[in-house]
Amino acid sequence: MAGGWAASPLPGDLRLPVADLAAGRRAKLSALFPGERLIVPAGELKVRSNDCDHRFRPHSAYAWLTGLTGEEQAGHVLVLEPDGPHRHEAVLYVRPRSPRVGEEFYRDRRYGEFWVGRRPDLAEAERMTGIRCAHLDARAELPPGRDAAQDAELAAALSELRLVKDAWEVGQLQLAVDHTVAGFEDVVRALPRALAHPRGERWIEGVFGLRARAEGNGTGYETIAASGAHACVLHWIRNDGRLNPRELLLLDAGVETDTLYTADVTRTLPLSGCFSPVQRQVYELVLAAQEAGMAAVKPGASFRDFHRACMQVIAEGLAEWGVLGSAEGDFHRRYTLCSSGHMLGLDVHDCARARAEAYLDGVLEEGQVLTVEPGLYLQPDDETLPAELRGIGVRIEDDLVVTADGARLMSGALPRTPDAIEAWMGELRES
Repeated sequence: MAGGWAASPLPGDLRLPVADLAAGRRAKLSALFPGERLIVPAGELKVRSNDCDHRFRPHSAYAWLTGLTGEEQAGHVLVLEPDGPHRHEAVLYVRPRSPRVGEEFYRDRRYGEFWVGRRPDLAEAERMTGIRCAHLDARAELPPGRDAAQDAELAAALSELRLVKDAWEVGQLQLAVDHTVAGFEDVVRALPRALAHPRGERWIEGVFGLRARAEGNGTGYETIAASGAHACVLHWIRNDGRLNPRELLLLDAGVETDTLYTADVTRTLPLSGCFSPVQRQVYELVLAAQEAGMAAVKPGASFRDFHRACMQVIAEGLAEWGVLGSAEGDFHRRYTLCSSGHMLGLDVHDCARARAEAYLDGVLEEGQVLTVEPGLYLQPDDETLPAELRGIGVRIEDDLVVTADGARLMSGALPRTPDAIEAWMGELRES
């Protein structure tokens, strides 16, 4: 068993396209913590059931600093070792390729090559990343340092460094959005079969998931395929309901690229192909709120400005309908529930560990990518609403990159107005 194996190195140029960018990112982190040992783990495998693990995805900070995004990164650790008072040396502690002898190679269900596939050896990993690599076992001999999984200051710094995306990252996010647009088109084409299935929401989820897995790493978060009153649940991921052609479908979904950047897009679609008058009424108010929010996205604006703009339109609209006695105050929150957007990148809710003064209470900068996603969630049992409005949930979400003089709509290939949505759905169903 131990003999007769031919040499099988990994083929081609192994250098990651993002390796040089990752080196620059490590240098920025190094400058913030002179003389300190910094530890950034990829994370560990987690059991799903008995001897089956969840599919592994490296921690976003680890991926950002190394460029490594594969499932084989489980357990690996990046360490920035102090190398003088003002710089660090990066060392990547990895589990190298299985030897062709021993228990790991033949019997290890988690790490054995015959079980889960080949990993790079140490030399290959160095060529991929430009980082000195050492065996994972040597990590145990190191003294402690700041660990990104435990140290709040280091975690905040890593989030804040990722707030502004470079051109390569924006390109990856645009790729994620483009694949997501294709996934939404797949869903509309699949609506006749989904409508006929007793769990049509799950059919929708599966159709989008096929596109996400075929084009990228998968979905960037659990798909929300919420029909009817399920759309009034912000994170409806059970997706076990039947579709009713008289109702709306709220689809919130995003493809995650192989480099782990995710889109985050929501459309609310009439399952019949045409909005009813009351559905159109609700949709057009949310659309007007989103338009106001997107107009507020520009460099130097407060991060909270676009949310305030969205909510002002919502509150005024609810007052015009007679649902609210006045647009003043926060009474509209009963029907909106949450904020109107967030940063986007390697995580769907990106940079969440950043300090409030750098993010939520900060100002927008060129290169930041964010979502604008106002919604109205009119609960089916809310007696403050007219009967015809109850059970309607509408959210419209798009991804934008802040530019020098405003913002660019990255997801504009998907229609947003009611007329355009109806025409688009009709064309796709006929194709």
